[in-house]
Amino acid sequence: MSEAARRAADISGPTWIMAKHQTAAHGRRGRAWANPKGNFAGTLVLRPSEPPHVVALRSFVAALALFDTFSALTGRPEAFALKWPNDVLQHGGKLAGILLESSGAQGRLDTLFIGIGVNLEAAPMPSEIEDGAVVPTALGVEISQEDFLTELAHHYDIWETRFVTYGFAPIREAWLARAARLGETVTARMPNREVVGTFEDVDSDGNLILRTPKGIEAIPAADVYF
Repeated sequence: MSEAARRAADISGPTWIMAKHQTAAHGRRGRAWANPKGNFAGTLVLRPSEPPHVVALRSFVAALALFDTFSALTGRPEAFALKWPNDVLQHGGKLAGILLESSGAQGRLDTLFIGIGVNLEAAPMPSEIEDGAVVPTALGVEISQEDFLTELAHHYDIWETRFVTYGFAPIREAWLARAARLGETVTARMPNREVVGTFEDVDSDGNLILRTPKGIEAIPAADVYF
């Protein structure tokens, strides 16, 4: 993502940038991201025209593209699920993560960076993840980073076209059909509090909808624990 940001001024249209090896990988909120050799790390640079809250919904677009990529490569769509807000699971283990960053000026977002990390060959050691986080897993399919990117770019283009053409509604519907722990109790942790409730929905703004003893709560950003 740092390299993508460095090159952004010279990028006019959708562009993928892939790193064969990372030395400073990071995840949400600046957390370290363990990326063993042979795994996939790529960033898609876009020049979106929508308002920032709509642009941010592309995390769901990327998740669907990853789901279809994994399904195509393995022939096992039942093995995968999407974890709100930005992870893909394989048999309950964390297989991939998505990170959105952006840049702009005067309240306008003009560049979006969609960072994607996938455990293609190896999963980080449990000691490399924080307490309570989903245990990582690897894809288990022999494929080069370049070939994986080709497959991912193809599926991303399909979902991006649907998003731009029809809006978030079909993206939301497809994401919910693949959602992990829908209808089950989850914990949403935020910097100053946590909420435990039944995962009921994702609304039209991408918020996590939990039913709690105090009623329905819409959560715009949190870490979710099972």
